[in-house]
Amino acid sequence: MRHLDERRQERYIRHSVLPGIGKDGLERLRNSSVLIVGAGGLGSPCAYYLAAVGVGRIGLLDSDRIELSNLNRQILHDTCRLGDPKALSGMETLNRFNPDVEVIPITERIRPENAIGLMAGFDMVIDATDNFAAKFLLNDACVLSSKPLVHAGVSQYGGQVMTVLPGQGPCYRCVFSEPPPDGAVPSSAEAGILGAVPGVIGTLQATEAIKFLLGLGDLLVGRLLVYDALKMTFREVPISRDPDCAVCGENPKIRLP
Repeated sequence: MRHLDERRQERYIRHSVLPGIGKDGLERLRNSSVLIVGAGGLGSPCAYYLAAVGVGRIGLLDSDRIELSNLNRQILHDTCRLGDPKALSGMETLNRFNPDVEVIPITERIRPENAIGLMAGFDMVIDATDNFAAKFLLNDACVLSSKPLVHAGVSQYGGQVMTVLPGQGPCYRCVFSEPPPDGAVPSSAEAGILGAVPGVIGTLQATEAIKFLLGLGDLLVGRLLVYDALKMTFREVPISRDPDCAVCGENPKIRLP
């Protein structure tokens, strides 16, 4: 077990004094690892707060490059890095922000044949993607490999969050059984997105991850938390496990390579 030096104690003092954390909690976080899939609007605040709390190893998986239109919400990046890979840019930002944390940039695109392998070395996964194909793939891979997942989605002035603990509650497919048809749901480029909205939702994802890693509080398992920025409201939608779910039901049909 690695011991905390004085500088690390000072960095983390504001949350180490909280009930349920302390020095043991700091060491638990330091020995934990989280894979964030998507280094954009959701992944940016999530990565910042996981680094701030001292999670020891953070994977940033994103195959895209930074565009100017990203910068209204993707706060890991800046104007000087336009055209750079998001995963590498995020690593540079977090390395400066907290040198204690090991950041692993992954510039691959997640696919059915590599999904389980990419997440294998991490304790949990954050779904910070912006497309349905990736969200369903992450859900299926996490359920099949018994990997905890914090899902989120955002659009325009709202968003949603839920946590999937395979074998202990419903998964994403229990709520949305299949991806919508192509073109049925507008992308953020088409519908727009208020930059602060993924900031709120990504921060909630980080909070869920921290709670899971520390064994604190009640997770959003069996609950979909829905945020409306215009009304400034949160509402909870209860979710039950679907016995006919194609990946976590009684007779699963989905398999990955």
